[in-house]
Amino acid sequence: MAERIPLDAGDIRILRILQEDASLAIAEIAQRAGMSQTPCWRRIKRMKDAGVIRQIAAIVEREAVGLGFTSYTFVKLGLPSQENMAVFDRMVHDWPEVVACERITGAVDYLIKVVSRDMKTYDTFLRTKLLDGNLVSDVQSHIVVSNIKDNNSLPLDDV
Repeated sequence: MAERIPLDAGDIRILRILQEDASLAIAEIAQRAGMSQTPCWRRIKRMKDAGVIRQIAAIVEREAVGLGFTSYTFVKLGLPSQENMAVFDRMVHDWPEVVACERITGAVDYLIKVVSRDMKTYDTFLRTKLLDGNLVSDVQSHIVVSNIKDNNSLPLDDV
């Protein structure tokens, strides 16, 4: 969990730039943020150390690498105890097909986003991983037909 640190307008400018293109050199980030390189580098380091910037990674186009199937899957545990939730949380971290997992309120316990090659590969994931054992009692899959917007950037206007 990230440490809550005060962010000023300069920090927010840097975060916006990094969310758009984290591959930029410090000199370019600093120039776009309207500051010199050393203070810009120090701000980025401070935000990394505090966990505000969790990681810097490339965003891979799923279909370009043959992963054209996406499902949002609602998962209900048989018994949603603390122990079972902890077990499920650990299992999800070991499944590369699950690109996002959130514990939610309501009739189900989790919402996971699963990316795979195709329906057959997704079915294999369901049978051999998600439904293997007695932990999960119900699964509802919602298949993505068309991707309209896929953005990892946070809305920093309200920060």
